[in-house]
Amino acid sequence: MQALTEQDIRDSFINCSKGEAKRLAVPRDLADRPWDDLDFLGWRDPGAPDRSYLVAEQRGRLIGITLRFPPPQRGYLHRSLCSLCLTGHPRGGVCLMTARKAGAAGREGNSVGLYMCADLACSLYVRGKKVSESGARFEESLTPAEQIARTCGNLSAFLDRLTD
Repeated sequence: MQALTEQDIRDSFINCSKGEAKRLAVPRDLADRPWDDLDFLGWRDPGAPDRSYLVAEQRGRLIGITLRFPPPQRGYLHRSLCSLCLTGHPRGGVCLMTARKAGAAGREGNSVGLYMCADLACSLYVRGKKVSESGARFEESLTPAEQIARTCGNLSAFLDRLTD
């Protein structure tokens, strides 16, 4: 992913108003992000524990979405699998994140959900740059490049559902 500016990020949001996009918390460490290792930029809102954001390139343009998720309520021994990168996490490491659909459908209250890594670090897990609390990913026969392509394909399918 190419490095993004704060204005690039704010201009990319498709499922919130321009006013909401102006007010959302953008990461202050954009210059320090590992852009070469990211397939998308994802972050949690430090001021709102149930809100996170994701910005990705889709068909040559940036698409930003706001996501909401409930606080974890599962037991300590429960494990979950991220639908984007297929990384397994224990106790609350995966959340059902929901995004309001773009346009009229979103204004009517329609949304789409997907189980995702709670820290939105899928790109780093797939590349082995970050390890989940469980300590490892499932062993796969796919190459890292194929796993990255699968993660990007899963994200693209999710973003397509938001703009249907």
